[in-house]
Order: sequence, then structure tokens, then C-alpha cells
Amino acid sequence: MWVNGAACGAVGGATMEVENPATEEVVGRVPRAQAADVAAAAKSAREAQVGWRRVPGLEKARLLHEIAARIRAMHRELAEVMTLEGGKPMIENLDEIEWVTACFDYYAEIGRSSRGSSIPPSFEHQVNFTVKEPFGVVAAIVPFNYPLLLMAWKVAPALAAGNTVIIKPADETPLSTLRLASAFEVLPPGVVGIVTGTGEEAGEALVRDPRVDMIAFTGSTRVGKHIMRIAADSLKKVNLETSGIDPFIVCEDADLEVAARGAVWARYLNAGQVCTSAKRFYVVDAIADRFVERFAELAREVVVGDPRRPETDMGPVISREALSRVTGSIERAVGEGARLLAGGRRPAGLARGHFLEPTVLDRVEHGGSATREEVFGPVAAIVRVRDVAEAIAFANDSDYGLGANLYTNNLRYVMQAMEEIKAGTFWVNDPLTDNEAGPFGGMRQSGIGRELGVEGLEAFREPKHVHIDYIQERKSYWFPYAKRPW
Repeated sequence: MWVNGAACGAVGGATMEVENPATEEVVGRVPRAQAADVAAAAKSAREAQVGWRRVPGLEKARLLHEIAARIRAMHRELAEVMTLEGGKPMIENLDEIEWVTACFDYYAEIGRSSRGSSIPPSFEHQVNFTVKEPFGVVAAIVPFNYPLLLMAWKVAPALAAGNTVIIKPADETPLSTLRLASAFEVLPPGVVGIVTGTGEEAGEALVRDPRVDMIAFTGSTRVGKHIMRIAADSLKKVNLETSGIDPFIVCEDADLEVAARGAVWARYLNAGQVCTSAKRFYVVDAIADRFVERFAELAREVVVGDPRRPETDMGPVISREALSRVTGSIERAVGEGARLLAGGRRPAGLARGHFLEPTVLDRVEHGGSATREEVFGPVAAIVRVRDVAEAIAFANDSDYGLGANLYTNNLRYVMQAMEEIKAGTFWVNDPLTDNEAGPFGGMRQSGIGRELGVEGLEAFREPKHVHIDYIQERKSYWFPYAKRPW
């Protein structure tokens, strides 16, 4: 692990295995942190934060740029490790490293240029203004699907805001984060720590540690709620990005070839293991047959296989348990009346690994399990609707609100859907595109708070109002009350 600027093992020597989901082979072994290990990391981070918050903004910016440069120098090596432990195709991991470096460079700049505000005084010879202060120690709990990118979305703004950070990578993908530790050697010891282990042990201990002031988490709504319950005891701050069952609406005027290709990308990227994947597709009846036919054709063309090979479009899901959950969701949907058009099986020639063909379910009923439960895998549920109004109503009929997609050339449809659909990100004709300068996060049960953009920096600090009277003189404060001037 990485504690107080140095590599270390768990106090008791416990370890856990890391599996390659494409081969089911053990590819590494990492420390399995317990409460004592988390306590050591929290102590180090707390001590380091006293000095880090006072580091001038120009110096913080220089160090964040240096971290980005070091990550860029490890570009291919990091992508190879991510492919080995996570199963995402190499080309996607190479892109992810580019996004990671861009995130550190972005927060180096806006952290340096960020400012407070002056406030008009209430009376003469007074000055009022706000300053922005860090929370202290941030625990960054990161999922497996984008292990370095979603780490960067938390760590870069938290550091720019003056916090110190303890990173807890996902159980399944700790190797790439540990390899990245050398990029943080430019920082004072304790400013960034990394503890590996299970969520039940290391993650739970981080959330409960009194020296941790804030939890930044990406993962399921179930775990996010658990974190909130624990944090409530001490009013610990939380920033949560949780589950999504994002709608994808195809209007009757859409270019069907473009929409079908966008839909395949939006659902099967990273084997469907993306929080903002399009998971339920609402297609207007007038064009539904043609769209569904083309969508299924394109799904069958997706090349599934070894994620290290350049021709591979889609790798495995992360684990045997994940594969079982996804296949179980397919069986439930078919049992409810959905029609299996494509996929649903292990691809031919892949005897090992947690692979599943891109799956298309047609004539899904809105309200069934496939439109209510997040399926974190390559399964598309297609619902046919009368018109755009019904599609928007169905899109909103959910406990979640992370993202939403619309394919149309009709500005009226765009404005109607944008205003009515409750979602943190709304994409028109271009799904799953992120922007470091644009806020990312969910509504309803898809989360609390935002990452990226100026909002992502503000999430890691709080304002303090400063009131100064620069002329000391006697004042009547009306105490005791019996001697009020009136």
C-alpha cells in the first residue's frame, strides 16, 4: 500500500488475490488492510493536511501538473495493468489515461484561479468577504470500471482545494492504483495515501474513522445509502455518485443508422459496466421495427474476446458473480415476456473468462425488472412507445436520475425532454461524452453532489464568512436589556 509517502504491507500481513476476468488467472496479490492499517493512513493524512492546506496555490498547481506529467510517462504501462485486472479493452484504457492526465491538469488551473467573494457591508468601516476552506481528510472510494479516471475525479479537485486524500481502490482493480503511487511521490508524505482491501473491512473502517472528514464515493445506491447512515452519526460530509438506469429515447425523425450505432456504443462500452450506460431504450413505434433490426445486427457484429487484442471491441464482465447477476437478469426479463433477439450466451471459442455476448431484449414492458433494476452488463432492454411524450414519461418513471439520452433533429423534442427529464447529464445525439469543465452527478437516488467542473472543486471545500470592523470604538450592544437606548 502507500502510507505516509512509503510502500507498506498490511500490519497483520494479510493479502488478497487479484484475478484477470478474461482468463480467470490470478495476476497479483495485494495487502488486505484492516482497521489498524486504515488508522495509520488516516493519522498520516490528518498530520499532512495541516501543512498542505497552507501550500500556495501556485505551488499546488505546479505539483498537480507534475502528477499529470508522471502519469503521462506511464501511459502504456498503466493501460496494460488496467487491461489485465479489469478486462476493459486496451484501447479504452489508453483513452482513460488521457482523461486522467487531463483531469489533473484541469484542476491545477482552476484551483489556482479560483477565488472567493466580497460582500457589501451592513455598516460603515466594515469589510465582509468569504474564503473557501478544505474539509480536511477525504476518503476516495473508487469502483472497478474506471479505476484511475474516477479516482482522478476525486483526488485532483480534493488536492486543489487543500484536502489530503486516502484512496481505497475497488477490491477487483487495485493494481493500477498502486502502480500510480509513484506519481504522488512529488507530494509531501501523507498528502495522498492508498489502502487496499475489501469494502467490508478497509472501506468500512475509512468511513467510520473520526479523522476522515469527507467521503467521496462512486458505486451502488445500496452502498451509498450505507455510507450515508454511518456518516450521519458525525455529520461527515459525503459526495456520492451511485446507480443509474439511464433512458435512451429514439424519436421518429432520428437518423436510424446514426442512432443505432450510438445506442450500441452507449450500451456495450466496457461490457455495459458504465454507470451512465444507456440501459433502457424507448423507441417510437413508427420506426421501432427498423431500429430494432439494425440495433440487433450491430450488436452481433461487436467483437468479444481478449481485451489485449486490438480487434476486440468488448471484454468480459468483472467477475463470476457479476456474470451470474447479469444472466439472471436476462432470464427474469424473458420470463416476464421480453423477446431475446441477440446474445444471452457465452461467445463461441471462449471457454474461460467471464464473457457474455452483447444481448438485445425486444418488446420489454416498461415497469418490468429490466427497466427498474440496474443491469451492470451488456444487456439492452428495448421498450416500444406511442410517441415522444410517452417516452419522456417512462424515462422519468424511475427512482434514478444519473443520465439521459435523446436522438432527434427536432429542437422542440430536445427542449421538451431537457426540461422534463430528471437527470444530472442530458446527452443529445452524442452519448457518454464527458467534459472536465462540465459537472457530473445524479439526481434522485443516483447520488448527492457533483464531480468535475467548478462544481467538482466546490464539493471539496466550504465557505467561511469573514466580518471585520476595522475601527475599534465603544458600541451600544444593548446589554443589559434594561438599559436599551430606547
